[in-house]
Amino acid sequence: MNIAGKVVVVTGASSGIGAQTARALAQRGAVPVLMARSRDKLERLAAEIGGCGVYRLDVQDTAEVNRVFAEVFAEYGRIDVLVNNAGFGVFERFLDAPLEQFEEMMDVNYMGIVRCTKAVLPAMVKSGSGHIVNIASMAGKIGSAKSSGYSATKHAVLGLTNSLRQELAGTGVRLSAVNPGPIDTPFFERADPTGNYVKNISWFMLKPERVAEAIIRAVEKEKAEIDLPFIAGIGTKLYSLFPRLLDKTAQRMLNKK
Repeated sequence: MNIAGKVVVVTGASSGIGAQTARALAQRGAVPVLMARSRDKLERLAAEIGGCGVYRLDVQDTAEVNRVFAEVFAEYGRIDVLVNNAGFGVFERFLDAPLEQFEEMMDVNYMGIVRCTKAVLPAMVKSGSGHIVNIASMAGKIGSAKSSGYSATKHAVLGLTNSLRQELAGTGVRLSAVNPGPIDTPFFERADPTGNYVKNISWFMLKPERVAEAIIRAVEKEKAEIDLPFIAGIGTKLYSLFPRLLDKTAQRMLNKK
């Protein structure tokens, strides 16, 4: 798919990789449609890059999701690409984390994707074209201490993406998962308020520009899955083959929280 001229909805677009993806889309001539809970931040971003649609959206609210996407279809006539990026994480030990924290992360990170996908998919299937990119995580492939709740949501995202890709075979609708490692974004303001994790893995953190480029590449090249960084992708493949053998190594490398 040539992204130029395409109507691309990006959820969680007010900051981080969502905002950077919007910038990169605009630079390539696409029509970014920005969605997030903070309308003020979206409007500032839209003023920066120009030519954007702005919609306040809480992906936890089913009625609001359906209403907002209906407004986008009414305004633009179609949605060519959906980038399901809205999400958050909190790194805390399982025994210390309240149940509500698990519920909220699953509702936003996983059910948010389900709600948004259901809002666009019927029209995509009817038109015989479209692309949905789900932002998962390397945490969805290898779990680590203090990320049981977050990793579980990203496991769910990958399971949904892989299953739906098979269901949609032959319809013309594409499904991609982008699995980044840690990214230098405001995500960690909530996930790691002490700053200890960021300090420990700062050398390994991805720049949001790199992840945004991967998201666009997934669409343009019709990639089913992209792992970032490349070396981490190799690690997850080895871990899937020899999980118990590599457990101790994974613990040393990943338990930095």
